[in-house]
Amino acid sequence: MASKRNSIVKGYASMWPREVFDAKPKRGGGVLVAQLEFLTKEKGVYVLYRDGQPYYIGKSGDSLFARLSGHAMNPRRRYYNFWDMFSAFAVPDKKGRDELEGILIAAMPTANGSKPRLSKERLPKQVTALMKKLRQAKIEPALSDD
Repeated sequence: MASKRNSIVKGYASMWPREVFDAKPKRGGGVLVAQLEFLTKEKGVYVLYRDGQPYYIGKSGDSLFARLSGHAMNPRRRYYNFWDMFSAFAVPDKKGRDELEGILIAAMPTANGSKPRLSKERLPKQVTALMKKLRQAKIEPALSDD
């Protein structure tokens, strides 16, 4: 897969329908596999969506296609019934996959049980004090109107 610049993500699919996996190709090829080449050849990170909202974030140690088709085609999988669309990011580097998965988990509320392995910064005390002051300023006029 060609990359225009030095990036950890070599390609991506955004908000594709789950039905991509319904037309399972025959062994050795098929139209579907040819059109999803980056999914079949690359490892990466994916987001499963439920009604347009991020539901689960995961990564593949094998091809993205193998991991996603497992979620789509195996009723015994934990998230089988809970998603209808997906996004996938081809990230060949393992460290890059771990980091991207952590970033996405930290950025979006999902059903993920794992916590990102990233350094979390606490909100500075001066900022929390200012926020409290601003909220109280909004509340006081509303209380005096009663």
